[in-house]
Amino acid sequence: MKFQVGDMVTRISYGHDIVFVIDRIEEDTYYLIGKSIRLCADALEEDLEKVEKEEDDSEFLERIKPVTLDRNDYFYLPGKILHIDGDKNYLEKSLKYYKEANIWAIGLHEKECDIAGKINNLLKEYNPNIVVITGHDAYLKKRGNREDIANYKNSAFYVNAIKEARKYEKSHEKLIIIAGGCQSSYEDLIKAGANFASSPKRINIHALDPAIIAVKMSMSNINKDIQIKEILECTKYGSDGMGGIITKGTMYVGYPR
Repeated sequence: MKFQVGDMVTRISYGHDIVFVIDRIEEDTYYLIGKSIRLCADALEEDLEKVEKEEDDSEFLERIKPVTLDRNDYFYLPGKILHIDGDKNYLEKSLKYYKEANIWAIGLHEKECDIAGKINNLLKEYNPNIVVITGHDAYLKKRGNREDIANYKNSAFYVNAIKEARKYEKSHEKLIIIAGGCQSSYEDLIKAGANFASSPKRINIHALDPAIIAVKMSMSNINKDIQIKEILECTKYGSDGMGGIITKGTMYVGYPR
């Protein structure tokens, strides 16, 4: 066998556009997960080429480093984050990012189809200010037009989860919902009650994009409207990959320290 589970590869037929990790092999089919892009795919051996060098994401990671707060005089209470992810590897990356930002966050790995049935109890248990509902998705063009949610891999599951979360808390100010994966039906997720969602242009998003939005919302002042364009520009592909509504932040600022 030319390739093994864990190998980094690209697809020849797609011009080596995305670096994948081989997740599993079943007979002649290789199942792939994006190294840094929230994308699942499959390919035959002859379409794969091994990548020896790690994907260089350093410039982007440097750009999205969490800000350091001035703690000389004031103290800060950032919003708490509950992150529910359909991909365990991306969940771990997101939790590391929250830790670097010094933000309270709980991460749970759940299949996209199971989130709606569990989210109400999870919100009651952890009482977060922000909930991230993410994992994998895809717009399946062969099924039909992009306005029909049935033509997406997991968008309907995200919509159901958002609706259940809104049953728990109706206010977009009291519970910030960030939802979706690669190529998700952005309009349906926003209509269901998400504050932020992917993907306006039906493109793939970076593994950390939902977490980047969550950190920005966690560290934005609760008494001020967010600068939505600035927040979206912090993500890998900007407003092509993520969109949302103007709302207030979730962080309290206190004095004296």
